[in-house]
Amino acid sequence: MSRPEVTVDHVEARTYVVPTDQPEADGTLAWDSTTVVVVLVTGGGHTGLGWSYAGGGAADTVEEKLSSVVCGSDALTPRATHEAMVRAVRNVGRPGLASCAISAVDIALWDLAARLHNMPVADLLGRCRSEVPVYGSGGFTTYDDETTAAQLRRWVDELGIPRVKIKVGESWGTRSHRDLHRVALTRGVVGEDVDVFVDANGAYSRKQAVRLGQRMAEGYGVTWFEEPVSSDDLDGLREVRAAVSADVAAGEYGWSPTLIAPLVGAVDCLQVDVTRVGGFTDWLAVAALAAAAGLDVSGHCAPALHAHVALAAPRCRHVELFHDHERIESMLFRGAPPVVDGAARPHLDRPGLGMALADDSERWRRW
Repeated sequence: MSRPEVTVDHVEARTYVVPTDQPEADGTLAWDSTTVVVVLVTGGGHTGLGWSYAGGGAADTVEEKLSSVVCGSDALTPRATHEAMVRAVRNVGRPGLASCAISAVDIALWDLAARLHNMPVADLLGRCRSEVPVYGSGGFTTYDDETTAAQLRRWVDELGIPRVKIKVGESWGTRSHRDLHRVALTRGVVGEDVDVFVDANGAYSRKQAVRLGQRMAEGYGVTWFEEPVSSDDLDGLREVRAAVSADVAAGEYGWSPTLIAPLVGAVDCLQVDVTRVGGFTDWLAVAALAAAAGLDVSGHCAPALHAHVALAAPRCRHVELFHDHERIESMLFRGAPPVVDGAARPHLDRPGLGMALADDSERWRRW
């Protein structure tokens, strides 16, 4: 049976900049704002929404390299359009801004297709559950003890989240005593029944990561050690993984399934960022790759987007409820999935992502 043809008739990229609520830093970087590139695609009388946490150059890539292959494409075949976009950026390079641009458009295309089908994105992707566990993430190295404690209590007491993560590796690993103090503080605030995660953002050297990883696991029950060394240092990740009891995780800077694949065998859980890896299409490809290797995946940041795609991955361990992105997604958009009893629950009674730009979003728009 033939179906009516529905084509994408317009693609638009917008850039927004949202200041942080206070200065923030991790082990290797500091920032005071977050840039969000939002993509809107229209077809068949509906509009699809997608975004990436990337520099404004990603919006230029959408306009200059991707819009010509997306406009006129079949609105009901996002995977085919995804392949066309990957080919279109060959000469500018897939990793980095181009991959973020592809991600934002791919997400918008899946949102549009789901709206045209009058079903939630999670169902169109092949939903296998109705909610996904989250972990509270923030605990920046710039926070004082009172700020850290208040954030931890919100996650555990208000949102019922039984797993939390703080940043360590302060000042490129030169303040390890404060790292240990903050891990001890975290354990003291959340009690013994909550999992404690740490993220070094690649700040430590190999042996330093082993020494600190062992102390954090044995002394404070840390069960997740994220990027103890650079994610480019595969041998270092393997070395730390073999020496510490905490699960070693990495993968957030994987710009495609091909670039994430070498992490298999070096980590215990693959982190995948839907706004960087290539949207929903390539996120699910990595989830399949991980499952074939007996590994879980974890959604890195962008909780409102991961809440949908994670429902289609049986081996998704959890999604990161990152402080900045949770805040931005409640400010810039309407309809972000709520967190109830430690799990994100997308609005499965709404078509697409069930989200739209907020009425006052223009206040943060830059171009």
